Amino acid sequence: MTYREILRRVDHTLLKQGATWEQIRQICDDAVQFQTASICIPPSYVKRAAEYLEGRIPVCTVIGFPNGYNTTAVKAAETAEAVKEGASEIDMVINIGWVRDGRYDLVLDEINAVKAACGGRILKVIIETCLLTEEEKIRMCEVVTESEADFIKTSTGFSTAGATFEDVALMKAHMGEGKKIKAAGGIADFHDAVKFVTLGADRLGTSRLAEQAKRGGADLDAEI
Repeated sequence: MTYREILRRVDHTLLKQGATWEQIRQICDDAVQFQTASICIPPSYVKRAAEYLEGRIPVCTVIGFPNGYNTTAVKAAETAEAVKEGASEIDMVINIGWVRDGRYDLVLDEINAVKAACGGRILKVIIETCLLTEEEKIRMCEVVTESEADFIKTSTGFSTAGATFEDVALMKAHMGEGKKIKAAGGIADFHDAVKFVTLGADRLGTSRLAEQAKRGGADLDAEI
């Protein structure tokens, strides 16, 4: 697998609370340079980034982020606003409390409500694996498989831990056909990235890989 092949799976991400437009613009430029799968940025920057990129790279944003306990109506409204402003992909955070209460019916309904608000755009469902038991992770794989969403995603990167190899392997074992996996949070380098992809990740949420490629000046077509 080459550096270029990995970068094409990356949602090049900047979600820090203090992110400035200049930093977001740099994320856009890096994404164009390395042809990443998307940029993943705060909702408040979607319109400006979409106008700046002019369709060269898809814009992804986050909904109910990072805690997931907004009401379904708020998440759907956030999503509709983001789509109107130019988002091509949506990463939503589930209501962890509902999972803990065993209210998987509510979680499923909410995922589908957000997907409806996406207007046909890609929806990734963040389940925050570090806060769930193995049984809850498996059950969420089943819920996302049953839903209209496109991806299950490991983490926000804002909780106690990010993606692990074990969680991606578990998702690969329990997700239904046609659904994809995004690993996010704590992906250290290209060697980590290759392992996540080998285990079943279709997308990688990280800022580090494009930064490392830019600093290292590596041959992007070289094998990792």
